[in-house]
Amino acid sequence: MAEDTGNWCLIESDPGVFSGLIKGIGVNGVQVEEIYSIDRDTLEDLKPVHGLIFLFKWEGRNPANAPGSQAPIEYDNQQVFFAQQVITNACATQAILSILLNSSSIDLGEELTNFKAFVADFPAELKGHAISNSDLIRTVHNSFARSDPFINEMNDPSSKEKEDLFHFIAYTPVNGHLYELDGLQEGPRNHGPCAGDSWLDQVGPIIQARMAQYASGEIRFNLMAVVDDRIKVYQEKQRNYEAQLATLQQKEGPEAGGWLKGEIENLRQDIVKEEEKRLKQQRENKLRRHNFVPLIYELLKGLAQEGKLEDLIEEGRTRAKAELESAKQRKAAAAAATGGAGLADEDTDMYDD
Repeated sequence: MAEDTGNWCLIESDPGVFSGLIKGIGVNGVQVEEIYSIDRDTLEDLKPVHGLIFLFKWEGRNPANAPGSQAPIEYDNQQVFFAQQVITNACATQAILSILLNSSSIDLGEELTNFKAFVADFPAELKGHAISNSDLIRTVHNSFARSDPFINEMNDPSSKEKEDLFHFIAYTPVNGHLYELDGLQEGPRNHGPCAGDSWLDQVGPIIQARMAQYASGEIRFNLMAVVDDRIKVYQEKQRNYEAQLATLQQKEGPEAGGWLKGEIENLRQDIVKEEEKRLKQQRENKLRRHNFVPLIYELLKGLAQEGKLEDLIEEGRTRAKAELESAKQRKAAAAAATGGAGLADEDTDMYDD
């Protein structure tokens, strides 16, 4: 799907990974949240939303035949940062950069600010090569590789099995227009004007049209939003409510403002939950980098020496068959509920192309 420019590894499609990647390249005040519905209420709770990252199965179709292809490509719009993808395995990082580098409100940090200024006048292909040659972006991207000696990132030409490939694209508002940013196309697609947050209403049908083109039962889609730091959002709301409460109590006494007290308590709990979630994500990112094979080897050797290994293997096979059947039933039920297309659940493991 792209030239193999530099050594870029596969990374997992996970909000904790993407949030860590954003922080690693020096961007401040934003994070990535996984979302399971494109309805207005879901997106309203996450505002401000800077952009959406959409993952789907890449089937090698002509981009001109894809849903949304009627939206015109703007080949020479210098107001939109667009880079063609020249890096295998890096479309997730490129989709993230497409949102970050098109935002006027995100604190990019020194390194990415300098990068944006340096490539501002480059054509799309050279912007892609500039990304591939960025030591910072490549190093941070590769830091999220799984430490798994059994993952072979090279294609086996003798293999008869065809692996599924997945691709990431971005949707984000720029200068009052909704753009689709796909590094495999020749330029950004303009889906029309959008005032304020109205792009959140416009983008839903576009994504749903993409999902609808796949065969019935295909549920391997993933949607994530680049949003403001949730802890800072909650803290700002808490300060505002506390100021309102103080003013109200000065007028009506210390017993006034029961509903404000409730909102403040809810925000405190939201902050605690977000802090716990971040600790969990940090732990998971550390585990992704750790090689557990030596530990597993020693455990298996010990079980074999005690004569317990064969029984456990047979038990594992039985459980695996039961879980496989259960997964098939869940997939069929999900396909029936969504009319053949839906967002992937949080247990679906997918990687960028």
